[in-house]
Parts: sequence; structure tokens; C-alpha cells
Amino acid sequence: MKFLRNRPEFILIPAIFVVFTLLWENIVNILKVDEVVLPTPSRIGSALLAQLDNPLFWSNLRVTSQEALLGFAAAVIFAIIAGTFISQIKIVDKTFMPYLVGFQAIPKIALAPLFIVWFGFGMTSKVVMAATVAFFPMLINIIEGLKSADNDQIRMLRVFGASRFQIFLKVQVPCSLPFFFAGLDVGILLAILGAVVGEFLGAQEGLGAMVLLAQYNFQIPTMFALLIVLSLMGIFAHIVVKALQRKFAFWGDSSNFIGN
Repeated sequence: MKFLRNRPEFILIPAIFVVFTLLWENIVNILKVDEVVLPTPSRIGSALLAQLDNPLFWSNLRVTSQEALLGFAAAVIFAIIAGTFISQIKIVDKTFMPYLVGFQAIPKIALAPLFIVWFGFGMTSKVVMAATVAFFPMLINIIEGLKSADNDQIRMLRVFGASRFQIFLKVQVPCSLPFFFAGLDVGILLAILGAVVGEFLGAQEGLGAMVLLAQYNFQIPTMFALLIVLSLMGIFAHIVVKALQRKFAFWGDSSNFIGN
């Protein structure tokens, strides 16, 4: 009981889910809403169980997961490299940041057709899309994290003869880790989004393609079931990143960081 008093979310989260599901089920049944408009949770659950028995579902889940993870990994690498240079070299910051901000202002869904033209309908265009969507939030968090280092600590290390690299490694990197993991938390969710958006606009495999196929066939419960799977993918990714943050950057509170 003491544990539940200290962590009431363990009761509130499932309770809210149960109440919301029951209300949804009963309201749809009472109002006799057509399944094509809004299916009941029970029908969505049945469709989800059917998909779990479908080998094609698992194949498409693997494709979307690969696209999202490869795009996320590419975005992390480029964000670390770009963020390090921009935060450490003032002329790079002044020169390239306006271009990066301008690129971020472009709706990413508008780039998807170009990526398909350039990279084809296969996995590459989806990976590039996922990386493009996930890149900027991680970049900004890395830059702000590296710039958040305590100036007094930096001046003290300089007095004792520390090199610029030693200051970067001993002060700036530890200060940036909470920001970095906050960026990862946002970036992995955006990578999943980017992969699915790419699949919407041109793919023969992936959960996004399955959602479109269900839409064309008016299989609305199946659409909802697939959206639930995508949501669970995001929740699982969020939990993994938070676990890594508690292990490697336990001193930071990511709720204050950019993108959260």
C-alpha cells in the first residue's frame, strides 16, 4: 500500500484506461454508431488478436521497426557530429544554424515524395524520412546541453591548464547527457512517425502500408488495431530511453528540456 501511495500512477493509468474503454464501448453501442465510423474497443481487440496470428503482420512490423531504428541511428550520429561542431565553433553556429532552422520549417511530409523519387519505393526512402524527422530535436538538445556547462567550472579547469578537449570531455559532455537523452526520447518517437509517413506515401511493406490497405478495404477495426500497435511501439521505445537515462544520466530531469 505504501508503494501505491508513493506511485499512484500504477493505479491511475490502468483505471483511466478501463473507464475510457467502457465508456467508448457503451456509448458506441447505445448510439448504434456504424463500425465504419467508429468501431467498439471489443471489435478493435478482436482485429488486433487476428493480426497477432497473421505472419504478414509480424513481417510488416519488422520492416517498420527496421526503418525507424535505422533512421533514428542515422539521426543520432549526424546530430552528435553537427551539434558538437555547432556548439564548439562559433562561426559554424552563426553560419549553419539559419539553414538548419529554415530546413526544419519545411513540412516533412512535403519531402516524402522527393525522397521516393531520389531513393525509390524501398526501405532507403523510409529510413531517410525517419532520420530527417528525428534529426532536428536531437540536434537542438545536444547544442543546448553542451552550452549549458557551468562557466565557473570551465574557467577553473582553464586555470589549472586543462585543454579544450579535456574541458569538453569532463564538463560539457556530462552536462549535455540529460539533454541528449531528452532528445533521444523525442527523436525515437519522431523516427517511428517518419517511417510510417514514408510508408503512407509509397510502400508495399510496413505497418503504414497495412493501415492504407485496411482503409481502402474499409476495415476500420483493423486500422485502429494497427494504430494501437504503433502507439505501443512508441511507448516501448520511450520506456527503453528512460531506462537508459536513469542509468547513464540519472542526475538530469528531462522534463525541462527541449521537445518535452
